[in-house]
This record gives sequence, structure tokens and C-alpha cells, in this order.
Amino acid sequence: MTGPAAQDSAHPAIARWQGADGEILIGGRTLRQVAREVGRTPFYAYDRGRISDRVAALRAALPEGVRLHYAIKANPMPAVIAHLAPLVDGVDVASAGELARALEAGLDPAEMGFAGPGKTDEELAAAAVAGVLIELESEGEMRRLAAIATERKLHPRVAVRVNPDFRLKGSGMHMGGGPSQFGVDAEAVPALLHSLAELPLQFEGFHIFGGSQNLSAESLVTAEREIAALAIRLAAAAPSPVRYVNIGGGFGIPYFPKDQPLDLAAVGAGLTDVVRDIRSALPEARVVLELGRYIVGEAGLYVCRVIDRKVSRGQVFLVTDGGLHHHLAATGNFGQAIRRNFPVAIGTRFGAPAEETVNVVGCLCTPIDLLADRAALPRAEVGDLVVVFQSGAYGLSASPTAFLGHPPPGEILV
Repeated sequence: MTGPAAQDSAHPAIARWQGADGEILIGGRTLRQVAREVGRTPFYAYDRGRISDRVAALRAALPEGVRLHYAIKANPMPAVIAHLAPLVDGVDVASAGELARALEAGLDPAEMGFAGPGKTDEELAAAAVAGVLIELESEGEMRRLAAIATERKLHPRVAVRVNPDFRLKGSGMHMGGGPSQFGVDAEAVPALLHSLAELPLQFEGFHIFGGSQNLSAESLVTAEREIAALAIRLAAAAPSPVRYVNIGGGFGIPYFPKDQPLDLAAVGAGLTDVVRDIRSALPEARVVLELGRYIVGEAGLYVCRVIDRKVSRGQVFLVTDGGLHHHLAATGNFGQAIRRNFPVAIGTRFGAPAEETVNVVGCLCTPIDLLADRAALPRAEVGDLVVVFQSGAYGLSASPTAFLGHPPPGEILV
């Protein structure tokens, strides 16, 4: 089979999953068993064992003492947060809603960081009352928080999110290094720290993050070295000893055929020197690594049902009850210039050889509702279940579920 994005069971992301009697297994259960438990399609299924294994792999590879935080925005399902609560050292939230979910899961507010531009006064107040570390994104945000602190007689814990003066090469999305809504420009941080010293705020440290979805160990380690050097340099202007350095994350997962998995061992080895440098210069600082996609992304599947099989001018279309309203990223984010397939399989014919080239489409009235473009798959019939892999992060919560009024998908942690 040929095509711009032909898929088959040899794709590494698919090969890592097991099957039995022609069905993919999720947490030791067959796909149809999980579908019966959910009670409907489409749905997202997350494998708790795979999540736990990924955290264990991180613990084994990272330098001793690095604190591992989970970025809730990657997957805010309450059951996922509750599963991760005893496995990670803390979490990072980006809204009052995520903060509430973290608190409901019993996580310690002392091990929570609240980042993101545009925090409202209500969100700042809620975080201050809870005792969460608030990561300041601007001088204006700092002034608003100080006014809240004065009014409520609080002394909120704060860190400064820094917009670095360098970029993380090889990232799928840059979060700093140029003009940005994220963080305080590195060159403006000393003046901000001088002002912060006069306010009723407890300074703890810095959050410096360059970019996300990076598969290059060399790029990641180089960026972390620069982050460490920047934090150490900025510490000279700090109003009190630095007790917190969040070095971001950005670890990527392979989505497409040419993607190579991140060499986690190489990243861990490279971070050893980085952590040593931080601890040498800033002995009171706890070093935090913040990861989301890397922890949950490969543990999740999106599952939809074939409701029609049709041939149009020589091309086969498998029409499903799913689509971009549930999984925007898999369909190309409302029309990327270069669209590539996520790894896809017929989950109820798992392991069967590819027999035909098909288009897997959703149920929406738009031609961009395309889950797989000219993919090599086993022959599927009405009732078969299509599985989209690498769907554990930025899936349901990052999709336009209200689009065209279809019901939301189910979710299950298996």
C-alpha cells in the first residue's frame, strides 16, 4: 500500500500494544469488554498500568531528588489525576477549575504551581487562600495579587515565570524566547524582583520553560543547561534565597511514522550536571520537572465505531461516530497546512494484515473531519471499532465538543 500517510501495525506506537483473539487489550481487557463497560461509543480509554510504568521509567532515569510534577492540562480527567496523585510529587494547574480538581484529588497545595497568563482576581485569590505557589506572569499580575494579599491579610507564595532569552530548538510549540504572553522577559526580571521585595508576597523562585513536544534529548539537555544558568544568574537579584526552580519539561512523544521516541536515558544523564549546578549555586532550591503529555499521552486511546462503509469514485470511506469534535488534534486542528495521520488501527481486527487503503472520517458536516487519510488497514465493516493511538493527552479537553451539537464521548481509566 502506498499513500502520503499509510499506516500499519508496524508503527511503533501500535506495536507497543497487545492483542488477544483479534482485539486490542486495554488494561488486560479486550476492546469490546471496555466498550460494553463504557456503554457507548465514541470514548477515550486510558491504561493506568501504562501511566504508572511511565512514571516509574522517569523515576529511574532522572537524577535523584528531582521533583516530578504532572501538568493537569494534558489530561484533567479526575480519575487520571487521582491515579497520579500518589505517584508524582506535585501538580501544575492553569485555571481555577484545574486547581479545584487537584484539591478534590487530595493533592497537597504546597506542591502545586499555578501558571498561565490572564489569571483573574478570583483565581489569584483562590490560589492564595489555598496556599498554592502562584507563578507570576507580569508586573500587572504581581500588583493585583499584592492588592488582594493586603485586602485579605495574606502572604501568598510566588515564583516568577521567566520568558527566557533563548529558544528550545526542535519543539513543536515554543513557549518563550521571543515576544510572548508567557512570563516576564528575562531582562526585566531583576527590576520586577526589586519591586516584589516591597510587597506582601513570599518569593520562592523561578519557572522557566522553553517549549513543548520535543523529541531531541540533545536539544532538551542544552535548553535545561541554559535554564539553569539563567536561574542562577537571576538569583543574584532575588529578595530572598531561591527555594524553587521549575525547569519546565517539553518531553515529546512520537506521533508520526518518522518520529523517534525520546531517549529518556540520555536526558536523565544530561540533567545530572544541570541539577548539580543548580544545587551548588542555589542550595535551598528544590528542582521541579513539569511533564504532562509525556506521562499520559501514550497511555490513551480514542475509540469510535464504524457506522457506514462506502466507496466514492474508487476510494473507501469508513464513516464513524467520532471525529474532530472529540479529537481535534488527530484530525489536524481545523486544517493544518501539512496534515499527518496519528497511528490508527481497527481495534476489533487487531494484528490482521492491511488489505486496503481507506479514509477514516467522522460524522460531522465538514471535509476536514478526517481521522485517517489513505491509511493501510485491514478490511473493516459496520460495527468494527477504530482506535486512534497516542490520545492520552490534549484529546477530549482540547477539542470543540459543542461543535454541531453531538454528544460528548465517554471516558474510562482501565
